[in-house]
Amino acid sequence: MNFKFIESDQELARVCESLGREEIIGVDLEADSMHCFKEKICLIQIASPQGAFLVDPFIIKGMGPFVDVLGNPSIIKVFHGADFDVRSLDREYSARIANLFDTEIACRFLNVRERGLGALLKEHFNVYVDKRFQKQDWSRRPLNPEMIAYSVGDVAHLIDLYKTIRQRLEKAGRLDWAQEEFELQAGVRYECNHQPPLFKKFKGAGKLDNRSLAVLESLLRFRLEAAEKKDQPLFKIISNQSILTLTTLRPKNVEQMVTKGALSKKQAAMYGAQCQTAIEEALALPHKDLPSYPRVSTPRKTPVVQDRIKRLKKMREKQSVAIGMEPGFLINNASLTALAFDNPDSLEKLISIPGFRKWQVEALGDEILKTLGH
Repeated sequence: MNFKFIESDQELARVCESLGREEIIGVDLEADSMHCFKEKICLIQIASPQGAFLVDPFIIKGMGPFVDVLGNPSIIKVFHGADFDVRSLDREYSARIANLFDTEIACRFLNVRERGLGALLKEHFNVYVDKRFQKQDWSRRPLNPEMIAYSVGDVAHLIDLYKTIRQRLEKAGRLDWAQEEFELQAGVRYECNHQPPLFKKFKGAGKLDNRSLAVLESLLRFRLEAAEKKDQPLFKIISNQSILTLTTLRPKNVEQMVTKGALSKKQAAMYGAQCQTAIEEALALPHKDLPSYPRVSTPRKTPVVQDRIKRLKKMREKQSVAIGMEPGFLINNASLTALAFDNPDSLEKLISIPGFRKWQVEALGDEILKTLGH
């Protein structure tokens, strides 16, 4: 696909004016989340029947024309796996995406198991994608020719892929189902993961006692400060597994951090003393100042509820095969549990359950009610 770098705000405005007359465009982003503390959009790729346009946000200061294109409901915006892109565009430009089509989500409705963009491009267009560029530092300039070629390739076939997948969705009678999910995907918003208490976003924190939570929070705060100071992602400072090991074992000195496998020798030399201080400060906290994990009050699962869950799971497995959709996407465990507790006896009550989709009612509603004995 022919491509052009957009090199000024004026040029972006002219290109976006032209894009505003298109029926469909493909969009992708490259970011530096693997290399920097505060991830940022480093390149925006736009594909149209005219060709591809590469927008360098380090050069362009006014992204308003592009944001207007994203918000134009008359233009279909094709993304693949849009969740990260939608959140990034919200974070940096407060962008809202109207008429989004996510080819990855669409593939879920078609029971496509290999849904990566590379796999789809190989299957449909015999195009090979070099995955090593996914982890490149896209914030570095100048971009080398191979990275530029990869970035163009990411959007070059999106419109054709859209046409193929949309046709399959229409044939299967599932286009409306997918569009409901597209609208929900377009509505997600960026959430900062660096708000205290940090342990709320840490997997496994809910199983720790209050003293351990204090140690965990103290270590997480140190890691956050170190990552911000060095402008590196958190995992490049200390991994989550190492943080958890430090929290549970609470080594008494830097040497123990290495012997117990919590830190490498290099990490211990760089951060061992600070980790030790973080642990000791948490252990010195008076009991009244210890944090507690926020608990959500949930009703007890009675034998009747447990039996409903069991029957609903069997129904899901059977319908997953009949409909041709992965069980966890067809209906997740949280929704099954909500069904078991609410025990709806009509389709109207079924759709009123929080998180339940209209397409799920259409696909499973009658079977759910029958399984619940209604």
